[in-house]
Amino acid sequence: MSAQNLLVELFVEELPPKALKKLGEAFSAALAESLVAQELTGADAAVTHFASPRRLGAHLTGVLARAADKPVSSKLMPVSVGLDAAGQATPALLKRLAALGADASAVTTLHREGEGKNEALYHDSVAPGATLAEGLQKALEAAMAKLPIPKVMSYQLEDGWTTVDFVRPVHGLVALHGADVVPVSVLGLHAGRDTHGHRFEARVSPVVLTSADSYATQLKEEGAVIASFAERRADIVRQLHAAAAPLGLKPVDDAALLDEVTALVERPNVLVGTFETAYLEVPQECLILTMKANQKYFPLLDAQSKLTNRFLIVSNISPADASAVIQGNERVVRPRLADAKFFFDQDRKKALDSRVLGLAKVVYHNKLGTQGERVTRMQAIARVIGEQLGGEALALKAGQAALLAKADLLTDMVGEFPELQGIMGRYYAQHDGLADDIAFAIEDHYKPRFAGDELPRSDVGVCVALADKLETLVGMFSIGEKPTGDKDPFALRRHALGIIRLLIESKLQANLDWLLQVALMAHGDAGLKKNWSQKMHEMRLAELQTKELSGFQVVATGYEERVIPPNTKQDVFDFIFERLAGLLRDQGFSANEVDAVLTLRPPVLADIPKRLDAVRGFAALPEAPALAAANKRVGNILKKAEGEAGGTVDQGRLVEAAETALFAALGEIAPRADAAFAAGDYTASLQALAALKAPVDAFFDTVMVNADDPALRANRLALLNQLHRTMNRVADLSRLAA
Repeated sequence: MSAQNLLVELFVEELPPKALKKLGEAFSAALAESLVAQELTGADAAVTHFASPRRLGAHLTGVLARAADKPVSSKLMPVSVGLDAAGQATPALLKRLAALGADASAVTTLHREGEGKNEALYHDSVAPGATLAEGLQKALEAAMAKLPIPKVMSYQLEDGWTTVDFVRPVHGLVALHGADVVPVSVLGLHAGRDTHGHRFEARVSPVVLTSADSYATQLKEEGAVIASFAERRADIVRQLHAAAAPLGLKPVDDAALLDEVTALVERPNVLVGTFETAYLEVPQECLILTMKANQKYFPLLDAQSKLTNRFLIVSNISPADASAVIQGNERVVRPRLADAKFFFDQDRKKALDSRVLGLAKVVYHNKLGTQGERVTRMQAIARVIGEQLGGEALALKAGQAALLAKADLLTDMVGEFPELQGIMGRYYAQHDGLADDIAFAIEDHYKPRFAGDELPRSDVGVCVALADKLETLVGMFSIGEKPTGDKDPFALRRHALGIIRLLIESKLQANLDWLLQVALMAHGDAGLKKNWSQKMHEMRLAELQTKELSGFQVVATGYEERVIPPNTKQDVFDFIFERLAGLLRDQGFSANEVDAVLTLRPPVLADIPKRLDAVRGFAALPEAPALAAANKRVGNILKKAEGEAGGTVDQGRLVEAAETALFAALGEIAPRADAAFAAGDYTASLQALAALKAPVDAFFDTVMVNADDPALRANRLALLNQLHRTMNRVADLSRLAA
């Protein structure tokens, strides 16, 4: 049965641009999945998706007009039920055959399977393969039902009575198998071969498609439409760089903007616009954002990545004289830039620190208070971290930066463009004459905002960024706002990954358990609600005292007390380690390596990469498999004998040569391994253990641990306990056992 290529297109009203790429990919993937399941095409079929503002389409290779027939073996019933004592068909069997479309003559063709009571009758038949018309109808309906539609639209069909739901009204359906129309229908439309090109520049309308394979070419040549999303996107990129190169400039690199613009045009034409240089006095982040977000322009940067007064317009029309298009876009962008300049000028009339008190009127969370209270907690945490990492000087700067970190939320610019929070705080802090490390910390405390984002530029920024993320995690967990499934409204997973990256990549020798305790104490300080604006550098969190009350942890500060669930710190600790495990696996470490290190829950995250490298080096040693297996065996023995092991090894009770040799080997190797561990040389610490293989093997070959003599047994368990402690300081080596 010969196969031909298939083309399906839905011609629709303008689709939502931010969803278009996903809609196009999902439509073609769902069509292909259904046709493969019905065996109308193979799993190796090439699938091309088409998506433009007014169409969703798919092209599939090697599609059959009809699927091959399939042999079917149907189990009917037990032989004892289907045949009587004389071997004749019972009424029950005849009724079952009739339901399958067979008559009494089929009884002689039945075969048996099984033995005894399990012996059953089976009927063999051939199921006809689905026709393409049947299969495509089913595939179309399934594909449309699966589309990731952000918001469904209801509309009436041409009959004026029937209401249907889809992402946008559909006005045309094309289904071509080779050169033949496939008779399918959807949303009140019947398939044909006519489609439509560009609204204004199509050479013919409608575009009558000759075959499935001519679709893209005919639309481009006759309809002035580049149907392929990927091809249209690549054409925009080429034109952007071609327009910028003669000016010695480069367009802003923004993949999301590029995707959105690709979804807004059917045949792109890039033009160059300009605006008055006076607007360049406004921070370039503001101008770039307003041009991208509001007008979908590509601002042009110079070689130093500084904004210029030129921008690129991606037009959907290509007139012979484009001056009117350019002038129209220049006229539209000026009010946007003027607004940005107005906001910037107005905001600078008021010092940043004068806005801090206003945060007391901004609700952060109804269970966690205002942004003002949040800032106080951040300031407390940042100051303690700063004092730990850099003494009083760093603590004071971190406290000041934390106090001002959220002040720009009350500025006009951030009110208009929330994406600029932090960035505008930095500009306003510099305008107020604050030191650069404090100003940049205000901007950087949101970092890292996403995977691959840069870290804060200074120690002050690191302290405030840690404080912000710790405050958020501990606060949200303390009120039960934990991520569930794919729901994470407060971006707590991102905050956890931010803490991990800050600690590891900044190589901070800070104990995670201690950091969480600091955040917990800051959250417990409910009394600060009465006087939240008091500068926290006048206090000492070290003076806070923890006490127990009715099973809850209560933090006393001399003001007021807030009850916090006792498991909050451990829950956050485990949550961070779960994120860390995934991150390390993504970085190429094996699950066993990650498990071996993280099982010990090392609180200094900055040491974990060194531990993993050491484990990987140890695993490559020829002695590693045997030692890992022995370590697992030791762990199991100690677990079963819990409470029996003696505290220290009594050398006088070592009666076997193998246990004496193991004790001596430990006496020589353990100090070297411990010294290397204390010095942070985890590789040397683990590699020193290789010499234990022979005495450990000999011990298990010749020594009975569970001796009848209780004192002897306890002494041997104490020896194994010492061995276990020595071997598992860097990582739990039993996790490396196969």
